[in-house]
Amino acid sequence: MEKQELLVELQSRGARLEIPVEDHGRRGGAGPSDDKAFLLAGVAAMVPTLGDFVKSSPFTVIGDGDGGFCVTHEGEPVLPVSFAPTPKFYQLSTAEGIPYQKIAVLHSRDVLATTVSQRCIRWRKVEDRCQFCAIENSLEDEQTVALKTPENLAEVAEAARRLDGVSHMVLTTGTLNGRDMGVRYLTKCVRAIKEAVPEMGIQVQFEPPLDLEEMVPLAEAGTDTVGIHLESFDQKTRERIVPGKARIGVERYFEAFQRAVEIFGRNQVSSYVIVGFGDSEDTIVEGCRRLAEIGAYPFVVPLRPLLGTPLENTPAPEPELMQSIYRRVAANNRRYGLSYRNSKAGCTRCGACSGLTAFE
Repeated sequence: MEKQELLVELQSRGARLEIPVEDHGRRGGAGPSDDKAFLLAGVAAMVPTLGDFVKSSPFTVIGDGDGGFCVTHEGEPVLPVSFAPTPKFYQLSTAEGIPYQKIAVLHSRDVLATTVSQRCIRWRKVEDRCQFCAIENSLEDEQTVALKTPENLAEVAEAARRLDGVSHMVLTTGTLNGRDMGVRYLTKCVRAIKEAVPEMGIQVQFEPPLDLEEMVPLAEAGTDTVGIHLESFDQKTRERIVPGKARIGVERYFEAFQRAVEIFGRNQVSSYVIVGFGDSEDTIVEGCRRLAEIGAYPFVVPLRPLLGTPLENTPAPEPELMQSIYRRVAANNRRYGLSYRNSKAGCTRCGACSGLTAFE
């Protein structure tokens, strides 16, 4: 099995862990979750390990007999795998007694991630919730705190940089309000982090604010890249899957992408595109082409059916579909001069939640 094929298969099928590890993955949260960071021949990949669908996966991680681990397919060894050690900054707490791990977590080898607000206006009404999201579940499980302060984020970022060599970080958030969508608060957070750790690359993720010029102070504060996540290019799909967010139409998102590219530059704006909602391959590829044409990077990922969400029993997309989409999207990215390698910070630079980087 080739590495490209293995990566895509693992991200769609998941893998059972039959080894002693400190944790079996991050449960709940705002983004791709219920997974664990695998290092496959040195390449980081987030692989589902907790969802119910993983129980039927043909992939298992076992000991290799020499103190290491390997991925097996139906019992046959396929590839060695390793896992990043628990970061040193996890041992620390703030003066208020908040463990650093409840403020930000290590997602891969060198990227820190935090959900600035674990509350979201889309969560308040059940009919408005994004069907794949578990943002407030992790808050109910006391894995995190509701709102991270700029000061605490700066403190954790400095420790992660100093103790573990973290070089960039992601600030995502539950949407705080229906006006600036939380961008003003995120701007305060970025400013505090950059003052504490000037060399830290920062990506900020948010819904399009009513006034797109709200993004200018965000850039002036030191934000390197932004993620504005459309998820699907089909408005009917969006109304079914992200009903609250769908009140902001597809074309308004493209206006936001265009303005963001003008502010932050080509390849420094991205959008999650989730495969698995029933959208056709051609619809997805054409939407990604439109993004690439204006300089925004289409960050394509397979649906991860998260426990505790309405989509928890939805099958993940078939690996063959993902491979075809990745090949076509990667070709368009090359055509328009985009690459994950040129992203300064965040999900696109990390790439571990997607298989797209293996096809560029």
